[in-house]
Amino acid sequence: MSEHVTVPKAELHCHIEGAAAPSLVARLADHYQIDVSAIIDGNGKYVWSDFTSFLETYDLASNVFKTPADYSLLSETYFRMLAAEGAIYGEVFISPDHAQSAGLSYASYVEGLAAGIERAKIDTGIEGRMIAIGVRHFGAAAVERVAREVIANPHPMVTGFGLAGDERDGHPANFARAFRMAGEAGLGLTAHAGEFGGPDSITAALDFLQVKRLGHGVRAIEEKDLIRRLVDEKIVLETCPGSNIALGVYSVLRFHPVNILRQEGVRITLNSDDPPFFGTTLGREYSSVSKTFGLSEADQIAITRTALEAAFCDEAARNRLMVRLDSAVTPAV
Repeated sequence: MSEHVTVPKAELHCHIEGAAAPSLVARLADHYQIDVSAIIDGNGKYVWSDFTSFLETYDLASNVFKTPADYSLLSETYFRMLAAEGAIYGEVFISPDHAQSAGLSYASYVEGLAAGIERAKIDTGIEGRMIAIGVRHFGAAAVERVAREVIANPHPMVTGFGLAGDERDGHPANFARAFRMAGEAGLGLTAHAGEFGGPDSITAALDFLQVKRLGHGVRAIEEKDLIRRLVDEKIVLETCPGSNIALGVYSVLRFHPVNILRQEGVRITLNSDDPPFFGTTLGREYSSVSKTFGLSEADQIAITRTALEAAFCDEAARNRLMVRLDSAVTPAV
């Protein structure tokens, strides 16, 4: 393959509200006459300094999305950008709690997002799915309410259920019931763990939530037995190196454990998390990790293959995506 051929990419870990470019937020803020000058600087970049101020900036940026059409614009813009970077598949976390605070029903929120993903697919061929998340620091009852809402309003593009929010708040055992309900309804399961919480947080998520994927999960590096367990149970880590550096989990990329985990046999994927907030994109994650750790094109393709194998999509879609990945690898004769 020539170096000009873009490696096909896939993303499993990105929060849709966190994918909103400052320019889009500024445009909608202007329309709704919302003052966002405190969170977007003169260079059109988000302003925040630590995890708490990041969350405040994130919430204010999210508040400019009011209608299904706004959400449709957000998802279409993001999926087109992903496709332009060579992505053939993307999953985004959607937040029913955000929809509620915007005064939208869950169903109209999902319809808006789905319409945007569909429009991007028609033009670019990118395939997309959504993972509904409960917010851990809102408590078990709130997370169960999200699970019930998702199950009661099935949508073909909402194929997963997850847990986000402050990892240091609430033991995974508290959310076991919500995850059992979601799993029985056929949703793929994932949970944020091992980002700000250590190895114990990961072990508890695996024990109580029956997840096959973990958001981040990188702090498994601190415990040898846990690394073995991840390998043995074929747990897939949705790693987000750029996010971890931006939020100070690791100081620089070369100290990030993503490559050691990969070499130990842990199944890893690369993801952008909240890309414009962290000054990254999915393409940048692939290129910076590859450059820093000397990954070959074959290594990058293997990472995409892992993501497609772990994707919360139907087998027909997975097979189509695998054909696209394989055809990019095998030059036409």
